[in-house]
Amino acid sequence: MKLWMAGLGMAALMGATPVLEAMAQPSPAAIVTERREGFKAAGDNMTAIAAVARAGGDPRGTVERIAAVQAWFATAGTRFPAGTQQGAPGIDTRALPAIWTDRATFDTAMAAMGPRLTALREAAASGNVANFQAAVQATGAACGDCHRPFRAR
Repeated sequence: MKLWMAGLGMAALMGATPVLEAMAQPSPAAIVTERREGFKAAGDNMTAIAAVARAGGDPRGTVERIAAVQAWFATAGTRFPAGTQQGAPGIDTRALPAIWTDRATFDTAMAAMGPRLTALREAAASGNVANFQAAVQATGAACGDCHRPFRAR
């Protein structure tokens, strides 16, 4: 009897798994909101980092901000699944359709941020202002390489 009950319980759990997985998945609108907030936070951090570079200040104080941007970009490219593009029901986004129609170019642009941010963090940690300023410019260029083709103004 116990074995039969255990089997019934397992069957019920297995049948519930797809339902539970679906419930755990965020909605497309939630993904877009998270994406927007993450990019805004990264942009706010980059604005503060660039201000230090423009002022010729000590870059070592920007290392934590750079680390936060790095953490975001480690997974940012995964936040563009099907169903989160312009025109999808209930979606308000400035992400252009090219992200989904030219995914390889988008993925390449997103991947370029990793090495740029690593170089930026190393330059900041070194305290060398000139190297930091150059790394800020290079990182900003990588941002533009993605914004221009993949983000509506």
